Order: sequence, then structure tokens, then C-alpha cells
Amino acid sequence: MALRNILIHPDPRLKKVTAPVSSVNDDLRRLADDMLETMYDAPGIGLAAPQIAVMSRMLVMDCAKEEAATPEPMVLINPEIVWSSDERNVYEEGCLSIPEQYAEVERPTEVEVKWTDLNGASKRERFDGLWATCVQHEIDHLDGKLFIDYLKPLKRQMITRKMQKLKREMARS
Repeated sequence: MALRNILIHPDPRLKKVTAPVSSVNDDLRRLADDMLETMYDAPGIGLAAPQIAVMSRMLVMDCAKEEAATPEPMVLINPEIVWSSDERNVYEEGCLSIPEQYAEVERPTEVEVKWTDLNGASKRERFDGLWATCVQHEIDHLDGKLFIDYLKPLKRQMITRKMQKLKREMARS
């Protein structure tokens, strides 16, 4: 397993729609391990492949974040939301590609997602609460969408400028 570098917004790769994964193989399983390790190290609760410059429809997540909670890592290949509730919820979201920036985003409270797992099996599950918010946020990444795209233009521009400044500072160090 290896830690991967996480792309920081603005990066054009974060705005691209990813390609479907065509086959589940050992390379993909290694990528999933790397993504989970990178996500836990960050630390975060979700990570999509394009955030580490891999333009494939795959994400990892683990929303069991209480101190004594047993980790519940999930790997979703080619995930697709097949149902979402009319009821909506607001969560303060953050993103590993937009460090230290948070904003309230409204999304469906519950979603049903179908995906392929690391054994090539089809899965389908309904998510709610933080899990629902997280899976929607990560699927957005696969479609080239960031949580700041839900914000008003002024707030989005302010966050983007902060990220540009952060990237300049990181480049100097």
C-alpha cells in the first residue's frame, strides 16, 4: 500500500467526468488499498479516484468516525444513484481537495446506490445520514463536480482564491 498525493482545487482533473471501470483486477484492488490508506491518513471519510489523479469511476468511504467505532471501509466501483428521497438534509461538507474549507450543502437525506465491489459482484444499498451525504459527495467527484459548485458564486470564488494561495505556498516549500 502507498499513500497517494491528493490533488488540490483548482486542478482541471477535478472537473473532468471519469471513465467507467471495465474490469476488476489486482491493479484495481491495489488502487483501492492505496485510496483507503490515503483517505485514513488525510484524515477523511471519503475519497474519489480523480482526487488522486486516477480518472476512473471508483470511490472509497468510511463514515464510522466515532473514537471507538470499528472501521467500515467501503469500495464502490462504477457507483450510480438509482433512487433519492424527496426529503433533504443540510450537512457542513469539507473536501480533501479543498483543505480547511467547509460549507453547508443541501442534498437528499437518503439515496440508494448500486455499484460493483472488489470481487466483481453487483451491490445495492440504501444510505442515510452522513453515509448518504458522503456517497453523494464522492459520486459528484466522479462527475467532475465539487461541493463548492453548490455554493453562491462569491463564496465559491473566495474559496478558490484561498486554494490558489495555498497551492502557491505549497509550491514554495
